[in-house]
Amino acid sequence: MTSFRSLIPSANALVIFEVAGRHENFTRAAEELGMSQVAVSYAIRGLEQQLGAQLFERQHRAAKLTEVGERFHADVSAGLSRIGRAAEDIRSKGREVNVTLAASTAFASMWMLPRLTALRADLADIDLRIQTSVRDLDLEDEAIPLGVRGGDPKDWPHYHAAQLAPEVITAVASPAFVEAHGRPDTPLALAQHRLIWLEEPVRQACNWPEWFASAGIDYKPTGRRLAINDYVLVVQAVLAGEGIALGWTHLVDRLVKQGQLVEVGGHALLTGNAFYVVWPRSRELNGAATRVRDWLLAQA
Repeated sequence: MTSFRSLIPSANALVIFEVAGRHENFTRAAEELGMSQVAVSYAIRGLEQQLGAQLFERQHRAAKLTEVGERFHADVSAGLSRIGRAAEDIRSKGREVNVTLAASTAFASMWMLPRLTALRADLADIDLRIQTSVRDLDLEDEAIPLGVRGGDPKDWPHYHAAQLAPEVITAVASPAFVEAHGRPDTPLALAQHRLIWLEEPVRQACNWPEWFASAGIDYKPTGRRLAINDYVLVVQAVLAGEGIALGWTHLVDRLVKQGQLVEVGGHALLTGNAFYVVWPRSRELNGAATRVRDWLLAQA
C-alpha cells in the first residue's frame, strides 16, 4: 500500500506548481519565486514523474496546463490558500497582546465602558480583559498585572499605586425626581427626601450618616429604606426616579454632564482617599500593561 507521505509531493514542489500554473509561464513563475527558470522546470518535471501524469504542455513561450493539470492546480490552489489563512491566523493570535485589569463592577460599567471606543482606537493592538469581583483581588496570586482600588495606598504595601481620581462624594437624583419632589439645595433639606442606600457586601463605602456628618448634621434614618448591594443598581434606581443616592463623582460625572443625573444637597464630601491604578511590586509591568496603565491615567 502506498504511504501517504510518498504519495503527497513536497510542499516546495506544490508551491512552484501553483505559481507556474497561475502564470502558465515558467519564466514569470521563476521571477515571482526568485529562482531560475531551469529550477522551476526541473521541479515541475519531478512533480510530473512523481504523479505519473503530464501537468503542462510545453510551448515555445508558455506552458499550458493539461486537463489533468487544471484539475490538480485548482485543488492545490485551494489547499495552499487554506493553509496560508490558517498560518496567518496562528501568527495573528501569537501577536495578540492580552492585559487583564481587575476592577469593581461599578468602575467597569460606569468608568470603563464609556471609554472603550477610545481605548480600542488608542491601543488597537491590545486585548484588554476586565475582571470584576465584589472584593479586591490579590493581583499576585491571580497573576493579574493591573487593578483599580479605592482607599489609601498605605494599606497596600505590596503594590505600586498611581492616583486615578480623588474620592469625592455628592448626592444625585434624576431630573424627573427633582421635578416631582423639588430640588433640595442643602443637606438638611435633602434629609427629608427618599434616600437610596448602598450596602457594599465586602468593600467599605461611605454611607448616608457619614455623608451627613461631614456636613455637620446628625442624621438618624427613620422608617423603611431601599438598600442595594450593587452600586450600578443603585444608580439605575436613581435614574428610574426611586430616590436620591450618594454619587461618587468619578463614576457619575458623565451622567451629570449628560443631564441624566442632577447633583442635589449642595454638599460634597472629600474623604481624603482616592482611586488608584495598582500593580504588584513583585514583578515588572510588561510593555503592554504599562501602556494600559498610562492610558488609564491619561483618561483621568
